[in-house]
Amino acid sequence: MPTWSTLILFAAAVSLLVFTPGPNVLYIIARSVNQGRTAGVVSCLGVEVGTLVHVSAASLGISALLLSSALAFNIVKYAGALYLIFLGVKTLLTRETIAETETNEERSLRRTFSQAVLVNVLNPKTAMFFFAFLPQFIDVKRGAVAMQIFSFGLVVVVLGFTAGSIYSLLASSAGNLLRGNRKFLRGQRYFAGSVYIGLGLTTALTGTSKN
Repeated sequence: MPTWSTLILFAAAVSLLVFTPGPNVLYIIARSVNQGRTAGVVSCLGVEVGTLVHVSAASLGISALLLSSALAFNIVKYAGALYLIFLGVKTLLTRETIAETETNEERSLRRTFSQAVLVNVLNPKTAMFFFAFLPQFIDVKRGAVAMQIFSFGLVVVVLGFTAGSIYSLLASSAGNLLRGNRKFLRGQRYFAGSVYIGLGLTTALTGTSKN
């Protein structure tokens, strides 16, 4: 296990990263604006479950294998990019009324959660983060490297969920204030869809770990 001083230093460094808006935060904000607070928090939870998958992969050395293979990296990268673009196009083409959205809320939340998990699992930048950032804090002299990686990963998950939840609450509150505005109601799905497509294109342009 890492020392408490190392964990505190790591938490401080990660806080600067997770509270700075990145792809995951933008995804959560888009969900919150388009579908409301509950969907935003559910998306945040799904994203962090996806992060746990990456944490487990890093602990088992799977992330290193992924990033050492250009083919495997590109398969994950383009699968993630295509999925985000698919979500974006689907959102742009969806014309659900508020009543329909409320009627399908429970089913929609399950779908929202599973989509958030998949989006982050297929995000190669998350794997790159654990591969490049975590080793700086690993102390091989303390042994149990896999457990150290998993411990640091849990810190990332907790801080990531905290940051995502805050952004979700802020974005959904802003959305609720504008909910009665017809222009906003028409434009919210265009905003969300555009964010998903933009994130998909950004993911597709992510460089490989090998030249």
